[in-house]
Amino acid sequence: MGTIVISGTVVLVVLGFGNHLYWLAAVALLFLYAQYGRDASSTPSTPTPPPPPPASYQAYRERRDQQAKWERRYRRERPLEARRQQRERAK
Repeated sequence: MGTIVISGTVVLVVLGFGNHLYWLAAVALLFLYAQYGRDASSTPSTPTPPPPPPASYQAYRERRDQQAKWERRYRRERPLEARRQQRERAK
């Protein structure tokens, strides 16, 4: 599939020297391939099952603390997204 897209893009670029709309078509083709072509084939068909529960309370606490650390980092690095998510939860 990738070789067809690349060869089609090359043809559109070569034709684009006569008509610049072909260059736009080549860019659109690459964009659509990047958005839908590659990602569709790499996603698994079945979702992965959730991880098993922790075997001990200590493992639970370590996992909980790690999750809290990740959430604090996410809020620190993406404040606008974190605020939007909080507003959605409050509704």
